[in-house]
Amino acid sequence: MQTCYWKLQNNEQDQEVMVKAAAFIQAGEVVAFPTETVYGLGANGLNSEAVAKIFAAKGRPNDNPLILHIADVKDVEPLTTGLNENAKALMQAFWPGPLTLVINKSEIVPDAVSAGLPTVAVRFPSNKFAQQLIKACGCPVAAPSANISGRPSPTNAQDVWEDMQGKVAAILDGGNCGIGLESTVVDTTEPVPVILRPGGITYEMLTEVLGAVEIDPALQGDSNYKPKAPGMKYRHYAPKSAMYLLEGEAASCLPQCVENALNAGKRVGVLCSKSIAQALTQNDNASGNLLVASWGESLEELAANLFYLLRDFDRTMPDVILAEGVSESGIGLAVMNRMRKAAGYQIVTVNNGELSLKVGSLPEFMIK
Repeated sequence: MQTCYWKLQNNEQDQEVMVKAAAFIQAGEVVAFPTETVYGLGANGLNSEAVAKIFAAKGRPNDNPLILHIADVKDVEPLTTGLNENAKALMQAFWPGPLTLVINKSEIVPDAVSAGLPTVAVRFPSNKFAQQLIKACGCPVAAPSANISGRPSPTNAQDVWEDMQGKVAAILDGGNCGIGLESTVVDTTEPVPVILRPGGITYEMLTEVLGAVEIDPALQGDSNYKPKAPGMKYRHYAPKSAMYLLEGEAASCLPQCVENALNAGKRVGVLCSKSIAQALTQNDNASGNLLVASWGESLEELAANLFYLLRDFDRTMPDVILAEGVSESGIGLAVMNRMRKAAGYQIVTVNNGELSLKVGSLPEFMIK
């Protein structure tokens, strides 16, 4: 398949592009497009055959449900058998924006979208290019992240091209995504709403609107459940190199772990804050084997840059990646969720004054 690549210009020419892209979707094809979170891989969400092409392009298991994207609040009504007060309150507070609501689905939603569940995930994105495309399509657009399944999600069109050239009909280049992490997913069908996936709409923001909000225990890595939202069941965001995440007190041991890995002859990738990056670059022992990726100084910078930095490690191919854990306050909860998944839950902590791995044994270079 030849993939069209259209650079959006913020002018009247964009409307011509949207008409062409919408025609592809209306014909049952797949188009990648920008949102405020990450790039999405969109198809007609009411057409099972079109939705199947999303799964084929990504290599995504078909028991992993998709999000339906809409371009107006009223567009949610045909997709559900009814909205409760919690759902309505969240829609009013955070739509359009990076919040996905799990609601009871109507009969028009194909099982291919909901993975056979009685619920469907729906989002009204705030990105104007996404809104323009969905309006032009005239249907809800099913769209997971526009990457090969398991890889870090793309936050720019070049990374989409790397994964999807020849697999989809078109890619819309709307520049870099602002938030950089997928949307927050909240199950509103329970008496107390449950966060199924943390994102740009934080736990603190949700509790300010609703009061009581729970966090699904599956976010701690329990795989013994049927997913109610995208991204819950399978390993995601994973770079090709083995990755270890140093949490809590262990984060302060990152420079020593890097030194040990270099002494063991490893080519070491490091994902860390600006302050640690500055210290590491003074390391005389690096000999070209130290690849430092700094996200900056804030959690918001980390969220925006995380997937790009993980993808960049796939280009430089270190033997091992060591990542600095951060606070789980605010958007830090979403960041740590993605980093834990990227590391395959290879989480390093301090236990009785010694480094330990939550599951399994530490690699030899980490043992003092």
